[in-house]
Amino acid sequence: MRELLFDAAVIGGGAAGMAAALELDACGFSCAIVEREDFLGGILMQCIHNGFGLHEFAQELTGPEFAERFIERVRSSKIAVFLSTTVTSFDAEPALPCDLPGASTPPPPLRKLVCVSPDGIALIQCRAVVLAMGCRERNRGNVRIPGSRPAGVFTAGLAQRLVNIEGYIPGREIVIIGSGDIGLIMARRMSWVGCSVKGVVEIMPYPAGLARNIVQCLKDFDIPLYLSCQTTNIFGADRVEGVEVTPMENGAPVPAKRFRIDCDTVLLSVGLIPENELSRAAGVEISGATGGALVDSNLMTSIDGVFACGNALHVHDLADWVAEESRRTGRRVAEWLRGSRPALQLRAKAGANVRYVNPARIDPARENKVYLRSLIAKNDAALELRLGERVIRAVKKNHVQPSEMISVNVGPKDFQGQAAQVAAQAAALENAALEFSIA
Repeated sequence: MRELLFDAAVIGGGAAGMAAALELDACGFSCAIVEREDFLGGILMQCIHNGFGLHEFAQELTGPEFAERFIERVRSSKIAVFLSTTVTSFDAEPALPCDLPGASTPPPPLRKLVCVSPDGIALIQCRAVVLAMGCRERNRGNVRIPGSRPAGVFTAGLAQRLVNIEGYIPGREIVIIGSGDIGLIMARRMSWVGCSVKGVVEIMPYPAGLARNIVQCLKDFDIPLYLSCQTTNIFGADRVEGVEVTPMENGAPVPAKRFRIDCDTVLLSVGLIPENELSRAAGVEISGATGGALVDSNLMTSIDGVFACGNALHVHDLADWVAEESRRTGRRVAEWLRGSRPALQLRAKAGANVRYVNPARIDPARENKVYLRSLIAKNDAALELRLGERVIRAVKKNHVQPSEMISVNVGPKDFQGQAAQVAAQAAALENAALEFSIA
């Protein structure tokens, strides 16, 4: 069994893993990327549509073009890359100290990653681990759609891979269940290859995808969007023959108004879930709201020295935001390896009309980028940051909706006067928290 030693190991070679590893390499630390596919780039390699890179590179790129920018940098760096390699487990055991650049405190214990590849088993030892495994699709079982189990039911991401990478068309007459971004993009993609997309069925009263995808993928192709409609049956014996759609009123289905859409293929676009089976097995605390790890202001999980970023932490709207967050994670890992620790971390929590807040801790002494999702769709909204009984900041938002992530920078300027006094006492106050709410 091969044994390898690095300062840090990044699990996942998509945009998140590469961005974090590149930052660690730039900070002078040895780093390895472990990727289970036989190529870097992750899901980006099957996303041949454009819309990537506008924030990261100030250019509109396809997914593979966006990934290639990072892949080229990884290839020209000192980062070790292990492809077709799966991490089966990792743990922590004390070990003898080793030299770390700029370290001001004794180094943390080595963590051991057991990896399996066609070449056999390898043991990677490192001081820090970055979880960047991305996310996976929810399937029919997650949303409990009744009916038979014929051929022709796919997740939208699988259909995307079949069309864009494998060169197969999964069907000819398509119904898409759920208005997530992958489903919307596949509605357009299937139209381009000559299929008939009969409609997109969404249980909520508003779309789940970005507004630009509603316009570019549905309206531009005259594809019907059925809002406040539930898919109540899938028909077919050997192959899908149609779906039953039941409109909803006041949150309840109205069977008298149900209708059938004939089709031979159903694509499910019913949400994404952070990939965290490995994290759970290692004992990382998982958020019930996001499905990703609970992290502090340094993006570190409940296990010391284990960090998380990108879609493995929470599902992002854009790959650009994944890269930005992951670079910041790489910098935080480098600081942690050098012995830097925050003096105080203030708990962050979701308030009214907010589904979740990430990270779960705020360092009042430095700038923090906080992400959250609204529970409501509203125009002329206000994001309020409340510490105790006092609103320390209010941010106007022209529009908020659950499908679009909100980000806000929180830093020392927000903790002044009375608020600073409360923050200073936060370490001794069990219930002290910075609350984010939408009004």
